[in-house]
Amino acid sequence: MHHLGQGLGSATDSVGDKRESGFAIKTHSRASHPREEEMSRKADILFVDEWLKSSCGNKFTSKTSHHSTTTSAKSIIQAWSHLRNTLQSTSSFNQHHLHQHLKTLLNSQTSLHVADPQAKLLLSILTSSNFSLSHESFPLCFKLLYIWIRKSTKPTKQTFDIIDSVVEFLSKLFLSSTSQIDFGNNHVLLFSEAILLLGAFSFVHSLSQNTKNLCLDILSRLLVEKCRFVCLFDELVPNVLAGIGYALSSSVNVHFVRLFDCLFKIWGKDDDGPRGSVVHGLMVLYLFDWVASNLINFGFLDKVSVLVRETFESFKENYASFAVFMSGVGVLRATDRYASSTGMKVDVLTRMRTSAILRVEALVSDLVSRTLRFRNSGNDLQDRLLLQCVTLGMTRTISFSNHSSLFVCLGLSLLTEILPLPRLYESVFELSPSSGGLKVNEIKEHLDNILFKEAGAVTGVFCNQYVLADEENKNIVENLIWEYCRDIYFGHRKVAMHLKGKEDELLTDFEKITESAFLMVVVFALAVTKHKLSSKFAQEIQTEVSLKILVSLSCVEYFRHVRLPEYMETIRKVIAGVNKNENACTFFVNSIPSYVDLTNGPGMIYSIAFLCELLVVLWFVFYKILCSSRPENQILLVQG
Repeated sequence: MHHLGQGLGSATDSVGDKRESGFAIKTHSRASHPREEEMSRKADILFVDEWLKSSCGNKFTSKTSHHSTTTSAKSIIQAWSHLRNTLQSTSSFNQHHLHQHLKTLLNSQTSLHVADPQAKLLLSILTSSNFSLSHESFPLCFKLLYIWIRKSTKPTKQTFDIIDSVVEFLSKLFLSSTSQIDFGNNHVLLFSEAILLLGAFSFVHSLSQNTKNLCLDILSRLLVEKCRFVCLFDELVPNVLAGIGYALSSSVNVHFVRLFDCLFKIWGKDDDGPRGSVVHGLMVLYLFDWVASNLINFGFLDKVSVLVRETFESFKENYASFAVFMSGVGVLRATDRYASSTGMKVDVLTRMRTSAILRVEALVSDLVSRTLRFRNSGNDLQDRLLLQCVTLGMTRTISFSNHSSLFVCLGLSLLTEILPLPRLYESVFELSPSSGGLKVNEIKEHLDNILFKEAGAVTGVFCNQYVLADEENKNIVENLIWEYCRDIYFGHRKVAMHLKGKEDELLTDFEKITESAFLMVVVFALAVTKHKLSSKFAQEIQTEVSLKILVSLSCVEYFRHVRLPEYMETIRKVIAGVNKNENACTFFVNSIPSYVDLTNGPGMIYSIAFLCELLVVLWFVFYKILCSSRPENQILLVQG
């Protein structure tokens, strides 16, 4: 199946901006994310926290925009000079000025180079007994030290001495019972920067094992005591995950199991903890891709075995299911790149891959079972999040070839999470009148959501999985799609009547979603047509499928704004099937709403528009019938 954009021809004016609708069909199982692919293949990513943010879209753009690269060299030199003067002349110490100089340096993170002498200066500021550093300045010093160690490509003895001193200071700060500073829970940024810095230190390959062990002692203590509280603040989650990722990739084994335990318990099932999101899921996916690649590259095969055992072979009920699923996809992405490995790695990679697939498929099977058994499970936020993550994970790995639950899961996600029109239609009327109904910004947020933007990629994987699924699950999903089409028809009539002239902007945004829904239905209908309208199936089945497709397309016909080759090919195939059976033609005509329903029901103007579009389909049907019954007209049909 080709890129659907090619099938749209030059009719972009009538469709609008397809980048906004996010609908472009991909045939391969992994969505195209060039930057992510390039970076995830490198074990030496400079700042893992920043990479995690950039890999998950623009969610953090506004929050990280302070990392400017426009700070002048003169300003940087002056800031370092002022910091040195602060240590030398404590009589003129000004807390505010020191904080501003630190911020000046931090604002040039991308271009800033921190050498060992500057790192030693930062250590002196942290440990100075001549003045008391404000709690707000601690995180800035930690961040600058993080920049220093991540950019130190050739550490020297002085580098290691500074690290030892910083870690000793952090030990006294966070572990010592005699620490003079009580941070409480009010300084979450400080804790997150400390977790990031300690993780980065533990990742320095030539650092002594004793110092690495002490780093991980402090880190694990912070994670156990502060992690879930820190992660209540969404913008700090990348710091925590990156710190854990560095620590997991360290050459020492201490606290390795506890690190996994802390990570998967961040988003627990209790109500007072952090709430997971799709963005968190994507960060876990890319983090485990990076960590697994590190462990394989560095030859830490014993740690690979522990990762497999703790993450996939001994799943714990208090672990966040979406995080475990995405960690599995991340591991599979890493193993995909080592498919041609030989030697000792083969057995380890095979176990790694097999265990990840089994855990992922088990999670999906349970999810599908719950969702189909309890159709109101859309209210379960944990299941909805897992469903969303399954969808995005499936577009980011080529490892799944044939698993019917994954196929059903993709179908459910398309209908309830990516293109959830029936639910959105209901929301217009469910909210109290005083709240003004569904807000414009709620629909706009959905249009900006990464799930909606990847509707085309998901549909491509969905249709590929359809071909591989068993017939029972094919039928389940087909019926869900055809029912969805009817729900859209009746729902949009009602909503359009309610919003027309009052909330035109909201109605326009609704129709951007219906546009993508139409394209999804057409592409799926074509896949069904190619599979079931063949000699492998009895004529009765072919006729029934043709009728269902024809009725379903007539329900969404109003949203067709361009000439699609996929649409025309589907129509031709199903009409040929209906044409052979007079009862089928009668059934299709009877499926048209009555004149009373069309003219007196809600959304009358849309019903009339629907009828006009439907007449086109009917004309096509009867024109085909007419031409097939008169030989001289068959020539005209071929020529036409």
